[in-house]
Amino acid sequence: MTGSEAPSSFRLAYVPGVTPTKWVRIWNERLPGTPLTLVGVPAAEAAGLLRDGGADAGFVRLPIDRTDLSAIPLYTETTVVVVPKDHAATAVEEMSAEDLAEEIVLHPLDDTLGWERPPGLPALERPATTADAVELVAAGVGLLVVPQSLARLNHRKDLTYRPLAGAPESRIALAWPEEKTTDLVEEFIGIVRGRTVNSTRGRAPTPPQPKARRAEKKSGAPRKPAPGKSSRGGSGGAKNPKGGAKRGKPRRRP
Repeated sequence: MTGSEAPSSFRLAYVPGVTPTKWVRIWNERLPGTPLTLVGVPAAEAAGLLRDGGADAGFVRLPIDRTDLSAIPLYTETTVVVVPKDHAATAVEEMSAEDLAEEIVLHPLDDTLGWERPPGLPALERPATTADAVELVAAGVGLLVVPQSLARLNHRKDLTYRPLAGAPESRIALAWPEEKTTDLVEEFIGIVRGRTVNSTRGRAPTPPQPKARRAEKKSGAPRKPAPGKSSRGGSGGAKNPKGGAKRGKPRRRP
């Protein structure tokens, strides 16, 4: 349903790795009177936050339970392996799961890739967070497989990453409570989808103006033919019933 009354602000949740800066800027340009508040949330808690009313919409990582949430998939991220800069993997442009067979691969509790079976050798303990796992990679404990945005978010000068072929990928989506599809949610959907101001759902597009006829545009209403002239543009002389032209009376001779 569409809300009739707009709230005083719009709350937008986002999970680690998502950068909503561009969309927030467009929002502020189009709706300067409606502040947008950003709410950072761990990936595992994003769906619950939306259901509990903690945000009007949010960028989440799929999959999520869509029982009462609507979601629009936006893009898929590249999966990468985070390694120390002096690791042998830096000599290649891309890695595979076979390259990790003899490596300890950290599998944090907040993993977003949904592995059926993570590659490599398991560590003795699972790190609590991706940030903790990155610190362990820097300490030489093992390697880490994550979406590329998380590798960038947790960047360190002594670490780098390489794409991992054949690995699960993380998808980012815009989600919101299905029963709370307000006008402001529709506005934000339009921004994310790249709609223009006039085409954004919820805004009435400017109606096209009818084209005036050239004749009316140049000279207004059509002119009436002058008395004694044919409307078809004849010679201008009136014709007698027999079709000949009228003749004047002959002059009298003196």
